[in-house]
Amino acid sequence: MSAPVHEAPAAPAGPADAAPGYRAGRTLPLRVEAVRQLKRRRTLVMAGILTALPFVLIAAFAIGGSPDSRDNGRINLMDTATASGANFAATCLFVSAGFLLVVPVALFHGDTVASEANWSSLRYLLAAPVPRTRLLWSKLAVALGFSAAAMVLLPLVGLAAGSVAYGWGPLRLPTGGSLPAGESLGRIAVVVAFVFLSQLVTAGLAFWLSTKTDAPLGAVGGAVGLTIIGNVLDAVTALGAWREVLPAHWQFAWIDALQPELEWTGMVKGASVSVTYALVLFALAFRNFSRKDIVS
Repeated sequence: MSAPVHEAPAAPAGPADAAPGYRAGRTLPLRVEAVRQLKRRRTLVMAGILTALPFVLIAAFAIGGSPDSRDNGRINLMDTATASGANFAATCLFVSAGFLLVVPVALFHGDTVASEANWSSLRYLLAAPVPRTRLLWSKLAVALGFSAAAMVLLPLVGLAAGSVAYGWGPLRLPTGGSLPAGESLGRIAVVVAFVFLSQLVTAGLAFWLSTKTDAPLGAVGGAVGLTIIGNVLDAVTALGAWREVLPAHWQFAWIDALQPELEWTGMVKGASVSVTYALVLFALAFRNFSRKDIVS
């Protein structure tokens, strides 16, 4: 009698074997994720708030009168708000960059992974199967895109509303003189780009916290709170040169773009600090999520 033949155990089937045509890079397309996020109520609410702010400021100036300089004749950005549409757009950024624009950035990034976990849909996404890295990249890309759109929406509405209310004209500079209307658009674009880069720290904080908790409000609130703490620390002049490692120290470096000669030094330093912190925080988010037990 011949000896029984034992078959070698079959190799575990990979995704391609289990599902012909499966491609990890095609799971959770950016378009699908973007449409999902666009339909969220919080996205529409934030868009409404940013759109309404310029009109609120116009109404405030109409009620209280045009701003003027009362500080020993010195002129600041707020004093030139009604000089032209370009000035009004710059003023909208000035009054919102410190806090208001922090909120949508924290919301779009902190509500990404945590909201899926909160709805108990995260494990089903991964079982689709969507690779963890692919899921995070898709959500991060969409969150960054929505944040950039928020940065553009506010000055764009401010420029349009301000031009109707105060006329289209040159950008009057707080330091004296003015820039032609065409050149002022380029300067405002530089300002918007820097504001976006300076907010990447908040984005990194919110995204990292979103991978650590199942509570979206905890991730969003934590990012906003830590950003506020950074602003408070920057106000402590006793820290001296140590304040230069704080992203908050450079958040208004874009004022250098509103000078007769564009000055890049402060903006380059501020952007470098923000991007460095953001890259570290994004890396921590990916590292944490790759090792996390998904139970919700």
